[in-house]
Amino acid sequence: MAQFFSIHPRNPQQRLLRRAVEILHDGGIIAYPTDSCYALGCLLGSKVALDRLRKIRRLNENHNFSLVCRNLAEVSPYVKISNQSYRLLRSCTPGPYTFILPATREVPRHLKTAKRKTIGIRIPSSELVQQLLGVLGEPLNSTTLLLPGHLRPLNNPEEIRQQLESELELVIDGGFCGIEPSTVIDLSTATPQVLRQGRGPVEQVFGQFR
Repeated sequence: MAQFFSIHPRNPQQRLLRRAVEILHDGGIIAYPTDSCYALGCLLGSKVALDRLRKIRRLNENHNFSLVCRNLAEVSPYVKISNQSYRLLRSCTPGPYTFILPATREVPRHLKTAKRKTIGIRIPSSELVQQLLGVLGEPLNSTTLLLPGHLRPLNNPEEIRQQLESELELVIDGGFCGIEPSTVIDLSTATPQVLRQGRGPVEQVFGQFR
């Protein structure tokens, strides 16, 4: 049964953040709020937890998971970034965007998409997430909390607990969250492509490529 932590979104309790990180290191899956919507997260190197995430979301091997990072310095070991892509990431982060980029060898093989060897990169502006990542000390493997058959992500932490308490180890209640996921931009090819229009406006993205 999932534990349930009420954590202040702007002044997170460090004791609860440390306990959340312990749960991640024990192979747990957490539900947590971001600057767009609730997401599911697990430890970067845990293939067992990743397989459980795939089962919860019913995802195939070509789904791009995201590495949720504190800043661009934390991103750089995991993806190959051109100068133009770097300028774009610098102008749009932190914020409600996910960027698909070619993965380096630092990304565990079980996280890369089977065909393209890419990975998503996400740098949210949420203070709760930023401080959670600071305690964790590495990126968090993550995916939107969008359940099979649902058109929108879950945004009520109590509802998340009711629906997923037997499949998660922790629900972080940071208050009601948005129902728009991040905007997903594929930067792994010469021309950027919008794979999902979400909370982040695309005009800001494509203005960088004109």
